Amino acid sequence: MEFIADFHIHSKYSRATSHDMDIKHIAEWAKIKGITLMGTGDFTHHLWLEELKANLEDLGNGLYKFQDVYFILTAEISSVYSKKQRNYRIHNMIFSPSFRTVDKINATIARYGNIASDGRPILGLDAAELVRLIFDIDENCMIVPSHIWTPWFSLFGSMSGFDRIEDCFEEQTPKIFALETGLSSDPAMNWRLSCLDRFSLISNSDSHSPRKIGREANIFDCELNYQTIREVLRNKDKKRFLCTIEFFPEEGKYHFDGHRLCGVRLSPQETKQYGGKCPKCLRPITVGVMSRVEQLADRPAGYVPSNAIPYKNLIPLDEIIAEAKGISKTSLTVDKDYRNLVANFGTEFDILLRVSEEELLKGLPAQIAEGVLRMRKGKVNIKPGFDGEYGIISIFNHDEKPKDSQKQLSLF
Repeated sequence: MEFIADFHIHSKYSRATSHDMDIKHIAEWAKIKGITLMGTGDFTHHLWLEELKANLEDLGNGLYKFQDVYFILTAEISSVYSKKQRNYRIHNMIFSPSFRTVDKINATIARYGNIASDGRPILGLDAAELVRLIFDIDENCMIVPSHIWTPWFSLFGSMSGFDRIEDCFEEQTPKIFALETGLSSDPAMNWRLSCLDRFSLISNSDSHSPRKIGREANIFDCELNYQTIREVLRNKDKKRFLCTIEFFPEEGKYHFDGHRLCGVRLSPQETKQYGGKCPKCLRPITVGVMSRVEQLADRPAGYVPSNAIPYKNLIPLDEIIAEAKGISKTSLTVDKDYRNLVANFGTEFDILLRVSEEELLKGLPAQIAEGVLRMRKGKVNIKPGFDGEYGIISIFNHDEKPKDSQKQLSLF
């Protein structure tokens, strides 16, 4: 069966996370979005684990269920450690096939840090040693390096990572078969590195609030069970791993280089021009994902490997509605219209991906329909994110006004 999966989220027990990130609200928003399979996130936290065990139905195949939404047991570990006289900060996702394995994992990693302090615990544990420990517990686990280009906390991060995956995971590298691209990069950027060809590139929301679930996700066509999903990712099976759903990567917080405090945004070429320093304060700039990819790439932009999994760039529906109306996406009006549209068409992903152009034009206000269609064609205006500042992706030009705005945008 075809389904959408979002493996990487955080619970209400993680820092800077909504109190609504509980099982009930996660499942509710998964249904609204059109997501069949969710990662639980944060299984290392004892209180969240209690809630998971109390609320999820064990299906006996490595997956769990709550109100028609499937769950897979996941957590993220922050490894902060020194190696060969350098400091590293690496985030990795762990996938577990059972609560029994989760209990063993938690008992083991608790020796390396306080796993009760946060939903995403910080451990003084080498990433290679983490992989060894997890696979010694259960060879059916999966470990996926998280948002691999983020400057501060990732495998290839410009401020805290490695130049080669083998330098990070050493002899454990063959056990890694999937990588998470993160919000600031898309598969095309990763295709420029031939060393990444063997890996399945997955995309997830890394959501800290229910509404942002599914802002990045994965589309599969396979059986809903843990071992099948693991096999599809391990084999990079193009017949069953259909595509990923992506941010426009420029919207990510670290796509370009820059200095947020100085309001300076730089392309890789401009960074070279300024010698890696902020033209205002003359301090080193934060090197973003695009520059880091340029640094490590051995292929030109536009190269597509033969075994590449396709992807689609999307803009969340509430952002399209908000721009069409010229109001904030957090307004009650946007929320009301969003819920009405989803109720009429099924799910958010139905509107963004599946509903025909004819149906969109017939069933949506004209400006919103136009926004969805432009997004599908990639006809967007881009202001890249930098140094922790989200980028801005807009659909309409400043001189464009909503068509028949009062009539078309007040249908609900």
